[in-house]
Amino acid sequence: MYKRILLKLSGEALMGGQNYGIDTAVAESVAREIKAVHDLGIEVAIVVGGGNIFRGVSKSAGNMDRGAADYIGMLATVMNAVVLQDALEKQDVFTRVMSAIDIPQLAEPFIRRRAIRHLEKKRVVIFAAGTGNPYFTTDSAAALRACEIGAEVIFKATKVDGIYTADPMKDPAAKRFEKISYQEVLEKQLKVMDASAISLCMDNNLPIMVFNMTQNGNIMKAVEGDLTIGTLVSVGGNATTAGS
Repeated sequence: MYKRILLKLSGEALMGGQNYGIDTAVAESVAREIKAVHDLGIEVAIVVGGGNIFRGVSKSAGNMDRGAADYIGMLATVMNAVVLQDALEKQDVFTRVMSAIDIPQLAEPFIRRRAIRHLEKKRVVIFAAGTGNPYFTTDSAAALRACEIGAEVIFKATKVDGIYTADPMKDPAAKRFEKISYQEVLEKQLKVMDASAISLCMDNNLPIMVFNMTQNGNIMKAVEGDLTIGTLVSVGGNATTAGS
């Protein structure tokens, strides 16, 4: 069991069955699972994406300036963070949103020592607005914040159950990795996280667990180290696929 974790939630996962926006029922379900982990005494920090509303590199950005589009994406993560905060507080979990962009009416500014103090006081901390800089993804923000607060692991919660040898939607023979090294992820150009995030985790020996958050109970299973629900990315060792 871990003392302090960072949970990376994709914005798309908050859409539920919708094509856009936030499904509050999904947010409530996620909040209940986070509460269950938090009730074990584990300190929980969260980085939330904004892809359910806007992505700077998406087709919806059109021919917008990349910097401007990325800032809009950062604002989308703040919206998701406030929704998740509301869902958590309805579960009686004290929560703080900390933003890399100054929005004092909605969130505290990100200050590393303050974030750590919130965690020590058993508050869930949601980091919004990415790194506060364009051209960096929320995956990079997750790796950066995890290192800054001394998290022991990153749990990347998505809509897929781990990392595969190929796209399982296109290749029925694709196999899911149970374990794989950072170096293999980079060499095989597997799109689990962007290269800068993987490199930062590798340099700081920070494990990454990739799993499907759409299945109830999977957040708890991930924390318990159940490799049947996802893929563990860590230092060294040969890649192993499920069933091998």
